[in-house]
Amino acid sequence: MKRFKNTFFYTGVIGICGLLMYVTYQLGLDKQEGRHFETVGTGKGHWPEFLDTLTHNLQHPLAILLAQIITIIVAARFFGWIFKKIGQPYVIGEIIAGIALGPSFFGSYFPEFSALLFPVESLGNLQMLSQVGLVMFMFVIGMELDLNILRNKAHDAVVISHASIVIPFSLGMVLAYFIYLDFAPEHVEYLSFSLFMGIAMSITAFPVLARIVQERGIQKTRLGTVVLTCAAADDITAWCILAIVIAIVKAGSFVSSLYVIGLAVVYVWIMIKLVRPFLKRIGDLHAQRESLGAPIVAIFFIVLIISAYLSEIIGIHALFGAFMAGAIMPENKKFRHIFIEKVEDVALVLLLPLFFVYTGLRTQIGLLNDIELWKTTGWIILVAVAGKFIGSALAARFVGQNWKDSLTIGALMNTRGLMELVVLNIGYDLGVLSPEIFAMLVVMALLTTFMTGPALDFINWAFRKHTQIAPDYISDKTKYNILLSFGNPDTGISLLRLANSMTRKNTKLNTVTALHLSADNMLPQYDWETEEKESFAPLITLSDDLKQPLTTHFKVSNDINADIVDIVNEGNYDLLLIGVGQSIFEGSLLGKILGFTTRFINPERIFNQMSGKEQIFSYAAFDDRTSSILSGSEVSVGVLIDKGQTVFNKILVPVFSDEDSFLVDYAKKFITNNNSQVVILDVQGILRDNSYVKEAVRAIEHIASNHISLMHERTIDKNFVAEQQLMLVSLKSWKKLVESKSVWLTDAPSTLIIKHKA
Repeated sequence: MKRFKNTFFYTGVIGICGLLMYVTYQLGLDKQEGRHFETVGTGKGHWPEFLDTLTHNLQHPLAILLAQIITIIVAARFFGWIFKKIGQPYVIGEIIAGIALGPSFFGSYFPEFSALLFPVESLGNLQMLSQVGLVMFMFVIGMELDLNILRNKAHDAVVISHASIVIPFSLGMVLAYFIYLDFAPEHVEYLSFSLFMGIAMSITAFPVLARIVQERGIQKTRLGTVVLTCAAADDITAWCILAIVIAIVKAGSFVSSLYVIGLAVVYVWIMIKLVRPFLKRIGDLHAQRESLGAPIVAIFFIVLIISAYLSEIIGIHALFGAFMAGAIMPENKKFRHIFIEKVEDVALVLLLPLFFVYTGLRTQIGLLNDIELWKTTGWIILVAVAGKFIGSALAARFVGQNWKDSLTIGALMNTRGLMELVVLNIGYDLGVLSPEIFAMLVVMALLTTFMTGPALDFINWAFRKHTQIAPDYISDKTKYNILLSFGNPDTGISLLRLANSMTRKNTKLNTVTALHLSADNMLPQYDWETEEKESFAPLITLSDDLKQPLTTHFKVSNDINADIVDIVNEGNYDLLLIGVGQSIFEGSLLGKILGFTTRFINPERIFNQMSGKEQIFSYAAFDDRTSSILSGSEVSVGVLIDKGQTVFNKILVPVFSDEDSFLVDYAKKFITNNNSQVVILDVQGILRDNSYVKEAVRAIEHIASNHISLMHERTIDKNFVAEQQLMLVSLKSWKKLVESKSVWLTDAPSTLIIKHKA
């Protein structure tokens, strides 16, 4: 009755309002009598007029900007993925994407495409939006700096850091002396040019360095702490020097610049002595996510914008103000983490790639079309490496580091990346750097960042310790290693209980490793250790209760699925346990064809599908995350569908084909280690003549009588199924159950779906 009442009301309202609009329109026609109207159409016909309208819409500034953003994000993700695969920082790929979309590649080989997508009149919008992204990025960089580390570890780090600035800075000024006449713009004084060459040689990319340190697993070591502290001190010092350099360049003379520097000192004093205590008070009162509402967030954004505005009008650039605003944020780590989460995704994923492409659009590698120009580029690279790499290494050695650690510090401090591009763009905007020298310095920034990984590998190889490898006959062939990967600690607990049921009787031969990957935001985070402890704490507590030795492995990842696959394939593991996940594109054709994940398009999966390595619907019974792990893993994978069971004493093993025979081996592990009662259900009646299964069952009965039984039933009582605590099923059989919408799916207990690798 209520349904018909609502339908009647809806129909009545629509009808009455429609009639009212029609009557009003007819009356309005009388009002326009005597007026003259221009014809909107062009007389070309309906279809040509539609095409003209469509073309006009495509050329609208907003449409062009949106098309640019789409292209930039896709290209940045694609190139970032490629460079990550070859062991390079993700940011290098994003920078290369920017150069590829600029005149160096697309502009040269596809000029029509470049002119259509990046018309000259649209670059102003792209520049402003990229500058907003940089302001937000520098704000987050300032928040990421842990000043407590600087206070506690400052002595050696300051010596190394300042040496890594002074030495390359002075070498940069010497280099400027030799190239000033040939490459400095006509209106630029030698002082301005040489100062910018010095600062360009001195920059270290703190975010990229921190990411490399984390990926190498040395962030918790003494070396990792020293190099992170050096980079943090370098960042602060370099940005202060840059502010002074900008003041000198903008002021036009050294005396005039003193007024700018004086205003900058007053500005910094106000920020530290007045604004910082005020923000600390707010942070202490609103350190919880629930209390950090829009009004509070607005206060901090206003501080950011005012700080950037003041530093810009003083003459030391808005980016320094954004960096300063971040540095004076409340030191409460929880507060900073919550606030960073609100900013970083928009700043890093959406706006920062725009800066890379804008840099690429003004980088013209084609200008370096002469051997002499490339010789000059070589000298710039040589001076940059000598000043930063060798200068940092010698300073580290002087303060007491061994040669391996000293060279490692030098290689890491030589990383320039994004921060170098920020400085170069400032110099370009101020007119201090010509297009040729700008292109040379961009090449230097890319090469010095690119060489960091190979340099670290070479240093480790050169200082490697020769260890005697044990003979093959000593290795224990019966050892069984399980890796469980989890995102949610609740899932990790379920997987640990399952792994314990398969290994508990012999922990000397069986090992369990818990892996947790945290999504990478490309920023240096000092709360990694806290996050690691919080993620593993429930599992460690459970492992102590179960007396199950547990090894933990934590990593910050830019592509969680790919890293899980890499870790399990490269490690000495026999089984990977994961929980079944959910994808935002689960069940959609678009997600399955394009290889979407919850973070970004997965180029590797698209390639696998195009090459036939992975069929589009090969793992249609799972979400995209689980499917990519199943397709990439070279070891056996167990996918747990958790229904809340905490013990696995009763286990059902349905066998649908001869290929399911391997499940008996997994049943044996539960019987041997957990005293489980296992029922093997021969659904198709194919095990009567299967000698392997018969012998395996006899062997199990010999060591554990009355723990395994074989049933040849085509149907089974659902109450019996409900009494079981775990079902073991092969991946192939599970897919058949899903496709047939079997009643097993409703009545089954927790289920472990196994993709077996012989």
